[in-house]
Amino acid sequence: QVQLVESGGGLVQAGGSLRLSCAASGRTISTYDMGWFRQAPGKEREFVAGIRWSRDTTYYADSVQGRFTISRNTQNTVYLQMNSLKPEDTAVYYCAADRYFTTWSSSAMNYWGKGTLVTVSS
Repeated sequence: QVQLVESGGGLVQAGGSLRLSCAASGRTISTYDMGWFRQAPGKEREFVAGIRWSRDTTYYADSVQGRFTISRNTQNTVYLQMNSLKPEDTAVYYCAADRYFTTWSSSAMNYWGKGTLVTVSS
C-alpha cells in the first residue's frame, strides 16, 4: 500500500513562488514513478509534472515547462517548485504514484494524496 501526503499549498501573488511537498510511504515506494496533477474548479484533472524512479527522468506539461521543477529526495519526498506563478495555476494540486505505465494521465495512477490548494491572486 502506498500513502501520499501533500503539503505546501497556499495563497500567493502572481509572479510569486511556492514549493509543494509530497511525503510518500510504502514498502516499495522508491520504485514508484511519481507525479503532480492539478484540478481547477469546473475543469478536469490534468498532468503537471512527473518523475521516473529509475533515472529521475522528468516530464512537464507545456503550460508549466520552464516555471515548475519536480524533484525527489532519498527519503521518498517529491517536491514541486513553482515559480512565476500565474492566476491560471490556481487549482488543487495532487500527488500521485504508480508503476508500469507509459502515459502520464490521471487514469494511469492508482495512488493519490488528498490534495493541497494553491491560489494565485492577480
